[in-house]
Amino acid sequence: MNLTDEKYSKYALVQEMMDTIGVVRNFDPTQTAAIAPKIQSVGRILMTGEGSSRIFPAKNAMRKAMQWGMDLQIATDGSRQSAKYELSKFAVFCASNSGRTKEVVLLAKKLAAEGNDNRFALTANEKTLLEEACTESFVLTCGWEQAVAATKSVIEQALFYESILWNILGQDNAAACKALADDIETALTLPIDKSIIDTAVNASTIYFAGYNDGVAEELTLKTNEITRNKSDFLEGTYAVHGIEEVMDPKDIVFVVDPIDAEIEKFQEVLEQGVGLKVVAIANRKTPFATIQVPDAGPLTPYVYLSAGWNLLVEIGMALGIDLDKPERARKVGNEFIG
Repeated sequence: MNLTDEKYSKYALVQEMMDTIGVVRNFDPTQTAAIAPKIQSVGRILMTGEGSSRIFPAKNAMRKAMQWGMDLQIATDGSRQSAKYELSKFAVFCASNSGRTKEVVLLAKKLAAEGNDNRFALTANEKTLLEEACTESFVLTCGWEQAVAATKSVIEQALFYESILWNILGQDNAAACKALADDIETALTLPIDKSIIDTAVNASTIYFAGYNDGVAEELTLKTNEITRNKSDFLEGTYAVHGIEEVMDPKDIVFVVDPIDAEIEKFQEVLEQGVGLKVVAIANRKTPFATIQVPDAGPLTPYVYLSAGWNLLVEIGMALGIDLDKPERARKVGNEFIG
């Protein structure tokens, strides 16, 4: 995938994926320095939103906080479900690029009515309904996206949330973000083996397996939006615990950052048992066919996500799909009116 070829550059989706490089290179981790102590003092944070505004940004932060042993409780659920929770002891981040997503705006209004002053908005637009309902708002630098499938905003939202953790821990990751930008560029432009693309094009279902950190799950959603193909997220070892009964040999499973101890089981059940193709997206060689990306240390999940975008664009192009215009999906899934 590259912008020097008109067959790619004519799509806003591709342009916005490539814009991610600059967004990451210029990301300012200090923008959350003031709010980090507030979050730390509350000790609990709910990161809510719908679809891509929640899946990777929130789950990446959850995994990092657990890995680093932080004394901070992070939770995530959609806004309708979150509205059923007792959130008086939580700081709540409401993410909506448009600032008009109905479920998110209504949750913020409910929190305001209940007197929870720790409600924050994360949007890509200024002066929105969500901003009016929250006590403090943060606006992404990436700008409004033209393609239906969110891309650069997802990465910036995730960095924003993770930077809260960095500031709580006293970490300076400005230089790491600049290095990450180069690794993302590599992932977005690396060539994908044609045999992998051909298998995915002919698959009845494209599966993504891996950690519950939002990467594989977000790529599952993007598969629906970008390739119009059926897709499923298989958390952890779900791929080898029953679903193999309904898998087809023509299907394909992409395993993001496979856990070494699980590789043999995936080979036995999926490659040998079902007879389908397993492809790894990893920062190292694996026994599977592998889309190998640079190792960015703790920030490598961002590189995996970018490589997945590259893969999906190639699949969509091979299928002859208009990458910018799904037939049914909308930019704002459920807009608040009034």
